[in-house]
Amino acid sequence: MPSLTEQLNKAYFWDTDIRQLDVWQSKRLIIERIINFGNLHEIQLVKKFYGIKEIKSILCNLNYIDPKTLNFASILFHIPKTKFKCYTRKQLTVQHWNY
Repeated sequence: MPSLTEQLNKAYFWDTDIRQLDVWQSKRLIIERIINFGNLHEIQLVKKFYGIKEIKSILCNLNYIDPKTLNFASILFHIPKTKFKCYTRKQLTVQHWNY
């Protein structure tokens, strides 16, 4: 059976050699890239490998997730947007053009 990294699209890891990644030490990177760029099959692979609890924990503590991915992750994992660090940080940042 192929390893997790062998089943993922190498293009998502353009800045690193995916074959050199330790799946446990690099789990934040792998989960972040697959949620941002992966297809449903790859998301299922990551869910099976790491477990939903671990994925939720990592997603909620990311500093940035683009708005579409945030909506998708919120719905897919049944997490309110307010639980995401990136969402609460964005809400706390005052933009000068909002006055």
